[in-house]
Amino acid sequence: MILNVLKQIHDRVASAVTAQYGLAGVPPFAIEVPPNRAMGDLAVTVAFQLAKPLRKAPRAIAQELIGAIGPVPGVSKIEAAPNGYLNISLDRRAFLLARLRGEVPAAESDAREKTVVEHTAINPNKAAHIGHLRNATLGDTLVRVLRFSGTPVEVQNYIDDLGVQVADIIVGFRDIEHKTLGDIRTIADTTRFDYYCWDLYARVTEWYGEQADRPAARARTLHDLEAGGNETADIGAFIADRIVRCHLKTMARLNVGYDLLTHEGDILRLKFWAHAFEILKAQGAVFLQTEGKLAGCWVMRIDEGQAKDDNEVESEGEDPEKREKVIVRSNGVVTYVGKDIANQFWKFGLLGLDFRYRLFATQADGRPLWATTSGDTDPAAPSFGQARRIYNVIDPRQMYLQALLSQALRTLGHPDEAERSVHFSYEMVALSHATAQELGYETAAEGPGGTGSDVARKPFVEVSGRKGLGVKIDDLLDLLIGKAAAEVAKRNPEIHPDERARTAGQIAVAAIRYFMLKFSRGKLIVFDIEEALSFEGETGPYLQYAVVRANNIFLKLQEREGYTAADIVALIDETPADELESLDCWAMVLEASRLDDVVDQVVRSLEFSVLAKYAFGLAQMFNAFYHRYPILGEERPELKRWRAAAVSYVRDELTRALTLMGIDVPARM
Repeated sequence: MILNVLKQIHDRVASAVTAQYGLAGVPPFAIEVPPNRAMGDLAVTVAFQLAKPLRKAPRAIAQELIGAIGPVPGVSKIEAAPNGYLNISLDRRAFLLARLRGEVPAAESDAREKTVVEHTAINPNKAAHIGHLRNATLGDTLVRVLRFSGTPVEVQNYIDDLGVQVADIIVGFRDIEHKTLGDIRTIADTTRFDYYCWDLYARVTEWYGEQADRPAARARTLHDLEAGGNETADIGAFIADRIVRCHLKTMARLNVGYDLLTHEGDILRLKFWAHAFEILKAQGAVFLQTEGKLAGCWVMRIDEGQAKDDNEVESEGEDPEKREKVIVRSNGVVTYVGKDIANQFWKFGLLGLDFRYRLFATQADGRPLWATTSGDTDPAAPSFGQARRIYNVIDPRQMYLQALLSQALRTLGHPDEAERSVHFSYEMVALSHATAQELGYETAAEGPGGTGSDVARKPFVEVSGRKGLGVKIDDLLDLLIGKAAAEVAKRNPEIHPDERARTAGQIAVAAIRYFMLKFSRGKLIVFDIEEALSFEGETGPYLQYAVVRANNIFLKLQEREGYTAADIVALIDETPADELESLDCWAMVLEASRLDDVVDQVVRSLEFSVLAKYAFGLAQMFNAFYHRYPILGEERPELKRWRAAAVSYVRDELTRALTLMGIDVPARM
């Protein structure tokens, strides 16, 4: 943990500048890491920022400031470099000991306000597929880093139980398979229901295309769903509930959990939308269009310069040139935009209404999972919503919708909330051809058009849930677990089958989650099984193996010499710290201490590749140290103790970094 050190140094330098030069304000300056560790542990740039207003050379300023700064706790030396940097060396012994003993408080966070993170939001109509992996992984990791930083977070998962996709599954059961609600219950009880609906959804798409009048069945179904109190609505509620439970089991395998399931249907049934609609009309944010293609629709005029996504054009005939967005269709059906506006207002506590809540399930970690309901509320339910900041984790195809949510907030006099309404977007996930083939997914080269088709020439395979072309998350996990189990058994022939299965599951999750995080979120991911599952290179299993290797050192120390990691800390209190002065050992310790600084960067940039690459770099440093500097075989006690102490700290921080990415460490690999 180094943020508190950086803050202390920053404050002391700023005070010294004020005392030395009497400036009304100190210009912003940075604390950097020197390119050569021999130059010091940290470098302060303030002399460069002061050179112009003081009309002095940076080196002269740096030399003057040394005396003004005076002694700083935890700092062993401050030097003025010839180029003007203030090079700072830390007290290495005190630095490591304080962290091993847990004597370093976490840096104070400015972000103590309640935050809502909404992620996953898979349509409850079929099995979760590989395209949903990145959303859930990014969203869950965002929750973890925010909580690490001291931010209270509420995790929501939006359930679109009245959407087109649910309507399509109802059409499939009712119009294609001619099933009643009782029949559907039997199917759900006797099959992998999310897999069954996956295949049915693809059949519905084909069925619509066979006759021009068939899509009308979808419109009728949607109307009945929203009206409620009929068999269609009952079927839809049952399907959504069962599919959501399937999704939750899948996400639990990935170490993903939630606090609240927000059902779209409750937004209508509890009059959230009706109330929001009256507010929008009263403020003139929406108006009734009386002419043109959108006659009879309630629309919102789009701000000039507002981004427009053609994927979001309403099927009712929205004319992009008119720059109007349909909120309520001419038949009285509210669009998803309207419902999302009402939900966003509720999240901020601006609606004046609240959901009712019921206990939905108990999650794998023992936490309760709540859901909204239009029935009686559970008096034991905690308070939800009332957030100061909202992150909606959703792909860039929804950029237009997210911008409209902010526009509605600004229009109704809530500019601060509009600024704190964050669209956390990311690019999509495709498959390498080798992975697609291994998962039984027909690649373009094998399909119609052969190797000469445009799709076949792409270096990756795109997926489409609507066409039934894709990879289910559970299938991918099962394949990865099988491969990992074979590798674990080869390395540990004596391992018990239960431990092998548990270890393989942890490795598979690490492979997936790290792969989803290591790329910039604006970059399309081409997932490849062999690359993700490798025990070498920039992968989750490589990071796990580094920690397992470190753990093994302490297991053997205890077996051979009776020392635990805690014993080592006690022993080094009186041991000369010569070994810690070696650059390799100290550089590894200092890098490990940067975790809180890295998390701070991640929270500010919302770029998780920074965390992934930090963890990978730290694992590389440890592995290099492990091979170069023996611990178990070292005969000199003082060297063995300090090396073990350094490894103990690095292991703990690397484990914390993995936990932030949702990755567990196996007992062995």
